[in-house]
Amino acid sequence: MEFQGSHGKMHYEVAGSGDRTLLLLHGWGGSTENWIPVVRDFQKDFTVVNVDFPGFGLSPEPETPWSVTEYARLVLEFIHSLNVDGVYVMAHSFGGRVALLLSQMESSVIIKQVLTGAAGLPPKKNASQKMTGGIIHAMNGMMDNRLTRKMLGDEKVSALREKVRSLVGSSDYKKASPMMRETFKLVINQDLTDCLKSVTASTLLIWGENDTATPLWMGQTMEKEIRDAGLVVFENAGHFAYLEQYPRFKAICEKFLIG
Repeated sequence: MEFQGSHGKMHYEVAGSGDRTLLLLHGWGGSTENWIPVVRDFQKDFTVVNVDFPGFGLSPEPETPWSVTEYARLVLEFIHSLNVDGVYVMAHSFGGRVALLLSQMESSVIIKQVLTGAAGLPPKKNASQKMTGGIIHAMNGMMDNRLTRKMLGDEKVSALREKVRSLVGSSDYKKASPMMRETFKLVINQDLTDCLKSVTASTLLIWGENDTATPLWMGQTMEKEIRDAGLVVFENAGHFAYLEQYPRFKAICEKFLIG
């Protein structure tokens, strides 16, 4: 099925027919397929709504680069279209960014939520990363120089800038289309720290001990700043802890969401 919002389209799938609605929000580069075991196991107790964010899965890319704000606005509009009093949310990584901003936009829309490996806090940079950032900043400054642009021409400067980004950018950035690369930059540079105080829903945080994409300290910070939050750490698990140790994840989530 497809939802047509004010500013974008979003593919979604529905399973189950429970009185409560469980909304699944995947991570960057993911899709509805990331939640296959969750849909299978939770549809007996919930109406499970599984979305593809614009630019992923079966959803078309946004027409202009989006920040987390545009994604959250579309999801909020989508929730309102469901005609429910509120939703239960399960979100991974980038999906956690959207969930956090949803809480700031309209806190009552989320009843309970599970955030696993959730992103949204600015990373702490080590010495190597700071050095790399300094080099990129210097090269961008050089390429923005009027004399450089006059000598090389705008087309060559743009090509050189893209080459630098491809050499030092993350794998998510390198795999993305031009539109989604611009979206990725907006997304990762949006600090959602202030959203934590806005979260009123009971929040279960599940983190992989060895998560390098969203390190454990992020989960610990969220537990401290969200008023009603608890953190469960999965030992010997990484960024996809919920899939790496799915039986444990399922049992904990059932206890939290269903009781």
